[in-house]
Amino acid sequence: MSAPAPSTLAIVDAEPLPRQDEVLTPAALAFVAELHRRFTPRRDELLARRGERRAEIARTSTLDFLPETAQLREDDSWKVAPAPAALDDRRVEITGPTDRKMTVNALNSGARVWLADFEDASAPTWENVILGQLNLTDAYNRAIDFTDPKSGKSYALKPADDLATVVMRPRGWHLNERHLQLDGTPVPGALVDFGLYFFHNAQRLIDLGKGPYFYLPKTESHLEARLWNDIFVFAQDYVGIPQGTVRATVLIETITAAYEMEEILYELRDHASGLNAGRWDYLFSIVKNFRDGGSKFVLPDRNLVTMTAPFMRAYTELLVRTCHKRGAHAIGGMAAFIPSRRDAEVNKVAFEKVKADKDREAHDGFDGSWVAHPDLVPIAMASFDAVLGEKPNQKDRLREDVSVAPGDLIAIDSLDARPTFGGLKNAVAVGIRYIEAWLRGMGAVAIFNLMEDAATAEISRSQIWQWINADVVFENGVHATADLARKVAAEELAAIRAEIGDEAFAAGNWQQAHDLLLQVSLDQDYADFLTLPAYEQLR
Repeated sequence: MSAPAPSTLAIVDAEPLPRQDEVLTPAALAFVAELHRRFTPRRDELLARRGERRAEIARTSTLDFLPETAQLREDDSWKVAPAPAALDDRRVEITGPTDRKMTVNALNSGARVWLADFEDASAPTWENVILGQLNLTDAYNRAIDFTDPKSGKSYALKPADDLATVVMRPRGWHLNERHLQLDGTPVPGALVDFGLYFFHNAQRLIDLGKGPYFYLPKTESHLEARLWNDIFVFAQDYVGIPQGTVRATVLIETITAAYEMEEILYELRDHASGLNAGRWDYLFSIVKNFRDGGSKFVLPDRNLVTMTAPFMRAYTELLVRTCHKRGAHAIGGMAAFIPSRRDAEVNKVAFEKVKADKDREAHDGFDGSWVAHPDLVPIAMASFDAVLGEKPNQKDRLREDVSVAPGDLIAIDSLDARPTFGGLKNAVAVGIRYIEAWLRGMGAVAIFNLMEDAATAEISRSQIWQWINADVVFENGVHATADLARKVAAEELAAIRAEIGDEAFAAGNWQQAHDLLLQVSLDQDYADFLTLPAYEQLR
């Protein structure tokens, strides 16, 4: 008797979308199902391991470089694979979601790379997940030009040589895709995003002189990087493209990953192209892991934690040294400013800050950096042009002057700043505004002249949680308490209502966003990710 045919993926509780059959082909779904069968059990084990490691950090309030991999770190002989031509010069990268307008604008922006984001800059509605895939394929086929029916403005791609190289970011390991299930079990969102994109576009990208390139988010250990590497090996064999065609840049945006940078590059060495220094997620990870560590781990207002803070300098300089030692690109952090169309003075001050930030990164040895808006591309480009000139990168700068001890990365109390009452109000204001937009399907949201994504909401709610649980006293003598957070949130909600009017308020998700922010900020049982309870409410 022959073996039964393997189960196929089911589309569950999802309204059909125009052209979704072009993405959800039987062959593509079979590939995603095979990824799920082979790799989800290991994903589940690694998520459980995160919990065990977090418990160990709670017990010890410390972290160290791994003793069991010391030999690997001391071995100077290994390097990552050489960068493909399309990823050799990454001096400016623009980030953003994969809606149709952003796809055209990002590709045309003048940046060398576009981080096409299915993760923190995209609320994972079924529409965003599927139509985002369509938009990328349409772009590669040069079938994405369109006219906006509301504004009448036309959007069209520039010539191929002028377009940014796409590096796609799938969702993190913790998120599932409830609309695609195998035998009643949701498929990890990371495998859905990676699988559909890789299956449809790997060969097409090779034909265009590029390749399937990825950013890997929320990585917490080298074992998680090993899982991705095994997925890449399987996927390349499955579709019949050469091993090593895939390239991955790993976001070092968790405190545990900062202690395993070399190990992460080693696990991905045939597919690695670099590491990136995140910011808000990194701070969120510090709060999450050291939330029981007492006052010495209490972060001040997020806007007071600049990249020049001693523990952030240790992290970024170690990243540059590690990358260049192993032949990988070091990519700097985000300039999130959104230019104002009404206030030239706001722009002048912000542009000066962006320039100073990018000048510092370029002089520190970074090979490129991120911006959130096309108007910032020329500013960042000038900073890196001044250092790089005609060179594609500065991987020859080995930064052997950098020496980082384990304690330097978690020396939070080396920062001369304290939480403020204004910081609490800002965390509440930004948190409510971001979550409300996310529940409407928007992942990248302009708030107070900054482009915010899910990492912003994570650090905002984490700081509220931490300040209350650490019994912080603000500069005005007021204690951080749950009742104070509720009072500030109620005042903010009333202010939003007064600002936008009763009709717009009723049409939005404001009360829902307020309630969700307070839930994840005040619950004693700290939620690992805000997006987990939020996803249950996303329709």
